[in-house]
Amino acid sequence: MAVEARLIDLLGVVGGKLHTARSRNDQVATDVRLWLKRRMRKMEAEVERLIRVLLKRVRQDGRTLCPGFTHLQRGQPIWLGHHLLAHAWPLLRDRDRLRDARVRADQCPLGAGAMAGTPHPIDRARTAQLLGFGGVVPNAMDAVSARDHLMEAVSACAIIMVHLSRMAEELVLWSSAEFSFVRLSEAWSTGSSIMPQKRNPDAAELVRGKSGRVIGHLNALLVMTKGLPLAYNRDLQEDRQALFDAMGTTHACLSVMAGMWDSLDVRVERYASALQGDFLLATELADTLAARGVPFREAHHVAGRLVAWCEARGGDLRLLTLDVLKEHHAVFDSDALGALDLEQAVERRRSTGGTAWSEVERQVVLLESALPPDS
Repeated sequence: MAVEARLIDLLGVVGGKLHTARSRNDQVATDVRLWLKRRMRKMEAEVERLIRVLLKRVRQDGRTLCPGFTHLQRGQPIWLGHHLLAHAWPLLRDRDRLRDARVRADQCPLGAGAMAGTPHPIDRARTAQLLGFGGVVPNAMDAVSARDHLMEAVSACAIIMVHLSRMAEELVLWSSAEFSFVRLSEAWSTGSSIMPQKRNPDAAELVRGKSGRVIGHLNALLVMTKGLPLAYNRDLQEDRQALFDAMGTTHACLSVMAGMWDSLDVRVERYASALQGDFLLATELADTLAARGVPFREAHHVAGRLVAWCEARGGDLRLLTLDVLKEHHAVFDSDALGALDLEQAVERRRSTGGTAWSEVERQVVLLESALPPDS
């Protein structure tokens, strides 16, 4: 008895009623599903709030020319709004994932008993209706042992946290002196205990760090259930800690990220200076040749040689003249130098999903139409 009592204490079973817990499995499972449905609705609203904050920044600062990065190297000029929308679209998919997960959680397990149902005259469908469920879990054994609805919810949280972590990393980088593209408000940054001049991006760093915590909860659920035989096993009581913490952490991080983006100071002049003295428009030279019938493979090599020519002379593409261009390829004409204009380069990319401002505006409308009216 002493050993059993100790086990009960360690396992967190209140009142030592380990033997009665089995008969309450369907009730606990029902309570968890009801809670999960409510929390996912709240989280969907929080995701939508963050999307609205990003759209607000697009309208406010989106028409700011900035470098677009690949491999953390400057690639091509884009509108800042194009970059912000690249964060908004994954969030909309996150919202949709939560909605999908909520549909599968919306089944009532009540009345399943221990695993075989009950001989008593109950109406599971009526009970589900009264509790606000969309239906019942069809199989009693599945009703008490299934945890995939929790895995799906925590998986959605983990994906959200990955997206938030990527945003957080960019805010950490962009707010550093090396980039200085943005300045975090004092409400979402902290000073140093030693260096008074610092404004540390602690909120962003915490969001980035907590992504690992939520991902860990998903892994815990997957590992916990992967080898369990049907139906109920005591291991499954460990599901709530992972679920509750993952949902709570993700919800809080969404709120923090919305606050950071909403209060951010975008340093337009710094973006402008970052576009100078670089080779961001090298692709324009290749595209100019390609538009005149030169195979892009050849055009790419020509543009690369022009970049090397400028570097050898300690300058950038502003050193180029029409004569220099023609020396490298006879197809170049007077319009080629006109292609080396930042705003023109951005506005030429009018393909669906491109960075041209007309496309940015079109995407904003699409995202706004996918959101419920802002109450």
